[in-house]
Amino acid sequence: MNLLDIVTLGCIKAPLEATDKKGVIDELVDVLAGAGKVNDPETLKDAVWSREQARTTGIGHGLAIPHGKSDAVNELAMAIGRPSAPIDFAAIDARPVKLIVLLASPTSRTSEHIQALARISKLMMQENFRERIYSAQSADEVYEALQESEVASSSSS
Repeated sequence: MNLLDIVTLGCIKAPLEATDKKGVIDELVDVLAGAGKVNDPETLKDAVWSREQARTTGIGHGLAIPHGKSDAVNELAMAIGRPSAPIDFAAIDARPVKLIVLLASPTSRTSEHIQALARISKLMMQENFRERIYSAQSADEVYEALQESEVASSSSS
């Protein structure tokens, strides 16, 4: 799976305005809605927040991947946000997060949802990529890092 198939420059926000977990989730769902990828933002916010309350999506290394399945979206969609300061996301390593990747998919698309989660996780395990994206100052820089990594990945597979 190539993440560039599900995220556009318009779905990346750096820096985020929100400074807490709930605010970040709402802001990233609003980014997706603004890009025309969500037909019912409030329903998606509820789905992602419910999932987050069940178990944190702060997976460590400064990354959180809040996600939810809802018929508020017609296809797999992703928004990326980089906060201006690290945010407490109750991550499993107890460290604040520097990047939030929100993933939303229709309830019927579980396989694609899991593939996207796996791809994001694999990419973020690469220290060079992680450091580059954490130091990005704009949506353009975040997108460029993602683009270069995905192009490199597809040419090596």
